[in-house]
This record gives sequence, structure tokens and C-alpha cells, in this order.
Amino acid sequence: MAKLQMSLKARALKYLSAREHSRLELSRKLSRYTQEGDDIEALLDTLEAAKLLSQSRFSESLVHRRASRFGNSRILSELQTHGIDGEALNEIKANLSQDEAVRACEVWRKRFDHPPTDAVERAKQMRFLQQRGFSRIAIQAAMRAAGTSDD
Repeated sequence: MAKLQMSLKARALKYLSAREHSRLELSRKLSRYTQEGDDIEALLDTLEAAKLLSQSRFSESLVHRRASRFGNSRILSELQTHGIDGEALNEIKANLSQDEAVRACEVWRKRFDHPPTDAVERAKQMRFLQQRGFSRIAIQAAMRAAGTSDD
């Protein structure tokens, strides 16, 4: 028996029911299944008009998922790869910068159970936070909270 082909709209709704997607990400996923005569951009416009696809909801969702583990630069970079830019990105950046130092302290506490005892260990801990995308100021605040000076 032949397997039924899922329409492009049904496939898009299936993806959106699992989690929020950016317009760019959904377009990439759907492009694998296009057939002659399919118009992905028109479908995405229809989904946005019906408020089933929203860049702002996607941005909020991604920030919420990533904020507890990553710094601002990593989150903003990921948003840019998903096609979020301009004023929306600036607004998210302003909101994220308010609590970056607190988030850096929390990530440090989850990873390390004791303050660094020497410069080598301190550098290792600082590199860990830097790789997670935290700013120098947030890293310094986390190291101060850990009970060391980072000079």
C-alpha cells in the first residue's frame, strides 16, 4: 500500500506543534519536501497571518531555553543564525544584559563546586564561562562571587 504524502502545510504545522521555529528555520526544513508548484514563502506568510508562526515568540522561546546555560553573545549569535536581527535583536540584547552576571554566577556554581586555588584553575574556570558566551564583566562578577579576585 502506498504511503500518503503529507502536504507542505501539514508538515509545517507538525513542526510548529512540536516547538516554535523561526521563519528561516522552517523554510529550510520545508524546502526538502517541496514539489513543483509549491510556494514556501506564501505558506509562511499564511502561517504568520494566522499567528501560527511568530518571530517574537520564537525569540522568546530560544532565549528562555538558553539563558540558564549560556551568555549573551552565544544567545545573540544563535538568534542571528535563525534570521532574527534589527530592532528585535537590540531589544533582546538590552533585556539579556540586565542579568548576565547573575546567570554567569549560576552557571559557575553548577559546574564548579569550589573556588579556584591557583591561577591555572582560575584561568580554566574563566575560559569555561567565556566559551559559554559570557562577557568579561559577567565573568569577573562570577569570579568575585566565587571568592577570588580575577586581576
